[in-house]
Amino acid sequence: MQSLLGNFALILFILMVVTGVIWFYDKLVLAKKRRAAAEMALAAFDERNAKLKAQGIAVDESGRATLKEKLLKRPVWVEYSGSFFPVIAAVFFIRSFLWEPFRIPSSSMVPTLQIGDMILVSKYSYGIRLPVVNRKIVDFGDPQKGDVVVFKFPKDTSLDYIKRVVGVGGDRVEYRNKKLIINGVESKYQPLGDYLDTESLTYSKEFEEDLAGAGVRHHILNDDRAPNYVPHPDRFPNRNMCTYNVEGFACTVPQGYYFMMGDNRDNSLDSRYWGFVPDDYIVGKAFLVWMNLGDMTRIGGIR
Repeated sequence: MQSLLGNFALILFILMVVTGVIWFYDKLVLAKKRRAAAEMALAAFDERNAKLKAQGIAVDESGRATLKEKLLKRPVWVEYSGSFFPVIAAVFFIRSFLWEPFRIPSSSMVPTLQIGDMILVSKYSYGIRLPVVNRKIVDFGDPQKGDVVVFKFPKDTSLDYIKRVVGVGGDRVEYRNKKLIINGVESKYQPLGDYLDTESLTYSKEFEEDLAGAGVRHHILNDDRAPNYVPHPDRFPNRNMCTYNVEGFACTVPQGYYFMMGDNRDNSLDSRYWGFVPDDYIVGKAFLVWMNLGDMTRIGGIR
């Protein structure tokens, strides 16, 4: 799942800094200069009018207010910066520390998440991270097995991906004949019938998966036409922690890393192919579908 036009957080941060510097410079320097210049001009205006009155000449005082307004008026570039700064700062704070919106562009998490779902991600579920550099400074815990998580794609950190955590540091994750085994315990599967993919007009088998050792139940898809093995996995870091064969794979997750899989198991490029996700790449926990313009019934919590 791709983030908005490159690193949007960095762009927002730069805009906030630029508009903030202009806003503060205006408050601390430019505004004082404008007031001083206005006071001098108005004093000259009053002195001139006083002389005219002393000579018995009628004076129109209405121009004083107009002159004052003109002299105290902020330049256009300062006006716009002052207007945008609090808005940009508020958006930056909310996106960085509270919630961030994303749009689902692919079917890798079907049936849990559909193409077009607009989701909210909690940025504070696992702690507080510094914006832009994404380094955790306050720890509230770690992603747990079963969580649906947004993270920086290890092969290209300008991209944001969303998958389900199926293994944490120290776990032995196996996927044999399309069944997930964690630390030697096989997940339980309840058949739910056929699932129609309205995009490709093909059917997959839908199951309710009781994720081993997590106590989390959610729906997954399996495609009978897809092979059990993982075709052409990358040579990713810590690849030596994994073994692949015709039945599937087995990986031991390194400490400080996570193993991610899509719920659309046979149509998801995930940790089986490109490896483990380090903790520093975690963005947040997906918890709500807040909009889907094509299907308003999609609105609700994410399981």
